[in-house]
Amino acid sequence: MDIAEKTAAAAGNEIDRPVPSAPSNRVWGSDAIAAMLRELDIPYIALNPGASYRGIHDSLVNYLGNTRPRMLLCLHEESAVALAHGYAKVTGRPMAAFVHSNVGLMHATMAIFNAWCDRAPVLVLGATGPMDSTRRRPWIEWIHTARDQGALIRNFTKWDDQPASIGSAQEAILRAWMIANTEPRGPVYVNFDLALQEDEITELPPMPTVARHAPPVAPEPAGPLVRQAAELLVGARRPLILAGRGSRDPEAWQRRVALAEAIGARVVTDRKSGATFPTDHPLHVGGTAPIVEADVILSLDWVDLAGTLRTAHAGKPVTAKIIQVSVDQYVHNGWSMDYQGLPPVDAYLLAEPDAAAPALLAAVKGLRPNAPPLPEPGQRPGPPPLSALETAPVIQAPHIATALGHVLANAPTTMIRLPQSWSDGLWEFRHPLDYLGTDGGGGIGSGPGMSVGAALALRDSGSERLPVAVLGDGDFLMGVTALWTAVRNSVPLLVIVANNRSFFNDELHQERVALQRGRPPENRWIGQAIRDPDIDLATMARGQGCTGIGPVEDPRKLVPAMREAVAAVRAGKVCVVDVRVAPGYSAGATAAIMQHTP
Repeated sequence: MDIAEKTAAAAGNEIDRPVPSAPSNRVWGSDAIAAMLRELDIPYIALNPGASYRGIHDSLVNYLGNTRPRMLLCLHEESAVALAHGYAKVTGRPMAAFVHSNVGLMHATMAIFNAWCDRAPVLVLGATGPMDSTRRRPWIEWIHTARDQGALIRNFTKWDDQPASIGSAQEAILRAWMIANTEPRGPVYVNFDLALQEDEITELPPMPTVARHAPPVAPEPAGPLVRQAAELLVGARRPLILAGRGSRDPEAWQRRVALAEAIGARVVTDRKSGATFPTDHPLHVGGTAPIVEADVILSLDWVDLAGTLRTAHAGKPVTAKIIQVSVDQYVHNGWSMDYQGLPPVDAYLLAEPDAAAPALLAAVKGLRPNAPPLPEPGQRPGPPPLSALETAPVIQAPHIATALGHVLANAPTTMIRLPQSWSDGLWEFRHPLDYLGTDGGGGIGSGPGMSVGAALALRDSGSERLPVAVLGDGDFLMGVTALWTAVRNSVPLLVIVANNRSFFNDELHQERVALQRGRPPENRWIGQAIRDPDIDLATMARGQGCTGIGPVEDPRKLVPAMREAVAAVRAGKVCVVDVRVAPGYSAGATAAIMQHTP
């Protein structure tokens, strides 16, 4: 039995199967709400329970039998939303997360902001104590009632609603699902009155026809703008593509490759977004030099185009012609600055990149049927050789890549998350599921939950891919209880903690400030280091039911640790490896390690 068969069998176990309810003609408002979720074929609802949605909770269990959607119990609301976010990063589809009244929503806000910045579709459902004050229990249902819960997250969700009837509740769920699925995608929020859930109704209202409310298909751009962009690209001497946000669709991946080859454009990618172009392709390049040298730049929904151009050109004017392909401006607002700087643009295709690529490709081929020859593959950086583990005095992030790569031997792998210390070139991405990108909002603590959601989606797809998340220790510690949900639901996952025992990114900030002010940079660790005592992360993992390995401090023990971990995950387990990496990194030090120099 292979990993897919083992995990599929485990997923069908009896742990969450309710005792069947006796036949009855009685129905409640919450039954109609739950039925609408099933009508949309929502597979899961990640939740942390709360009394404000006890009616819907009962309907999910006793009316729907806890299937389609099935509840995934989480130990924190932020983990529940992060799990749904990770699921969407793999599938492109929303699953649901339920959060308890205003207090649960407050817990979940960081994860919702991450999904917003990452343009990830998540259906967040909430509840409130009865709006009719005469029906509230003393004290608790007063503090768990808010007149406008959506105001808490309205600035970083695409839409929210608090329906006042069963019919409007069904419509609100359907509208939210449509909006979340429409480009640019993002989280939505629907809040249900406790009384609305718990009132008995005479019969279920008719379900809307979901097929007649499908999200709109992203249209292909056409007309003069496409031709203008194609003429700029064909006429360029040094064209460049900045491949930003993109789907996990293999066909869209191949179209991006075909477009780059037809233009003869160099391609730059960014780890803020998931894999959008093969990093071992002859046209793929790294660094800022290609940006400075380019005379025409095609931005495919690049995150922070203005900042990237400004940094590469050291603040000087950009002379290259810029073609922007994005619909991101549809969700820009005045509260969140996640829209970044205002870039100079010469041709703006208000289209989703996956939809624009076919039209651009056809226009380019129409102007120049024969693609220019591909360049010769250049010398590419890579992880240190296996022999480096025998002589290295301490473990650095590149050594993790060496050991894991040796054990996996090119087996299909999805890198769900990577830490900041992980340099470009340590791992090649050859498929859109090879790497899923960052959290979007820069919020520490999302890594474990998003990793569980992504691994769940990979498991359910029957994929043979090994789900791997390389997390920092701060991220792991803030979200470690999300792993319990993975263990309980038989979701195989490998978590490698690059444990430098510090919030080290902030150490670098403190060092910079101290140097600017002529103060001792040696004090940068104070208020940052997670040491004295060191935290036993492997023991914390075992406390969630995971296989815990480590701490691994000797580079020579990395390969055996990775071999044990991979075997555990292939057997359907969740495994955490605590790797003690040197408490510091810099671009120069990491580059030296990658080039195998002392």
